[in-house]
Amino acid sequence: MGKSQWDFGELFPAEQTRKVLSVTELTAQVRSLLEKQIGSVWVSGEITNLRAQSSGHIYFTLKDAAAQLSCVLFSREKAPHREFLADGRKVLLQGDVTVYEARGQYQLIVRAVELQGVGALQIAFEKLKQKLAAEGLFAPERKRPLPRYPQSIGLVTSPTGAAIRDVLHVVRRRNPGLEIILASCRVQGEGAAAEIAAAIRLLNEFGISEGRVPRIPDSTENGNLGTRGTRPSGKLDLILVTRGGGSLEDLWAFNEEAVARAIFESAIPVVSAVGHEIDFTIADFVADVRAATPSAAAEIITEGVFASRQFVESLARRMMQAHPRKRLDESLQRLDDLRTSLLRCGKQGVRERLVACNNLTARLRQVRPKQLLKQRREVLKLAQHRLRELAHVRFKDLKNGLASVESRLRLLGPEQVLSRGYSITMDSASGEVLREAAMVKPGQKLKTRLAKGEVLSRTEK
Repeated sequence: MGKSQWDFGELFPAEQTRKVLSVTELTAQVRSLLEKQIGSVWVSGEITNLRAQSSGHIYFTLKDAAAQLSCVLFSREKAPHREFLADGRKVLLQGDVTVYEARGQYQLIVRAVELQGVGALQIAFEKLKQKLAAEGLFAPERKRPLPRYPQSIGLVTSPTGAAIRDVLHVVRRRNPGLEIILASCRVQGEGAAAEIAAAIRLLNEFGISEGRVPRIPDSTENGNLGTRGTRPSGKLDLILVTRGGGSLEDLWAFNEEAVARAIFESAIPVVSAVGHEIDFTIADFVADVRAATPSAAAEIITEGVFASRQFVESLARRMMQAHPRKRLDESLQRLDDLRTSLLRCGKQGVRERLVACNNLTARLRQVRPKQLLKQRREVLKLAQHRLRELAHVRFKDLKNGLASVESRLRLLGPEQVLSRGYSITMDSASGEVLREAAMVKPGQKLKTRLAKGEVLSRTEK
């Protein structure tokens, strides 16, 4: 039977069947899905909002530029390297993704921790650093000052690397008389750390054995000593351990405990210059002085001689310009001129008297020569005596004047001023004489010249 136009079917159909979940049921399903589909994962990011509870549990957030993830490390979990957890540190975390149902948020249950980007090497670096720091190998109070004027140094590096060329270039320019004794070794690769430690110990044996001259090999051999310049004297002032830049793996030999122990046990001060300015190694922390680069280390070592040479050259030039001897030489030259003039005047006077004497003699021959001659002889003797007296008095006056000038010059000389308790204070670096307090800055190094010796000081106020 067909439908009529008025047959519209069921106007109010029965309620459709639907499944309604509670919040707890939905959260449980999401948790089950996450744990089955994702499960254990590795995830990287930066730690923030870290909180360590009294229960031993650690809560924190792992974030990157666009998202964040809640994380928890339970106290019962024996996760290695949990000490690396700190705000702002980038890490790699291994754990299980789940949902914390009480808050309805997903989170990561942490099982393992690694520092991001460097993995096992960085972990080993941090662990050894903490161990050696706890033993006092990095303590500032054990750091020894470097000698200001070293005469002989030991160099631990590869004979074919860029570091030795940089060091030699700077030393030739700033202190060509510095004696360098090379203990060659490999600076990267397997076994390099043992060679570096052995080279440091070899230089210590040589450096503290007075008068001992090691064999100088014809060709470079690992662990053997060689010299640049004169024969070694048997005493070292310091040891430079160095190499050029590279990756963490390339520099790893200087992060080995054997090298750190050798530097710590060295009886001779050690300078470490490994890699570039941004590179830090365990050797840098143990050494007495750390330099950013091999060239910087060479400049530090030669700074005393280089600065002193510049100061002496500057002082010599200034002394040549203001030395009292210059004025004394001028006075002596003027005295020579006066002496010459005096002798010329004396001779001229004698000549004039002789001419007059001859004229009188001629006239005396004409009138009573004998009596007049006797009279004139008396007059001549008297004139000669007066001439000698005048010359003697004139010479004595000139001599007294010279002595007075010499005495004044001595009194005006800096040595006399210093001997009366005064001093001359100069800038230690430039040698500039300081005439007022406004020229001095706090922390500036000063050099004070006394009547005997010099005093180095640093300005406090």
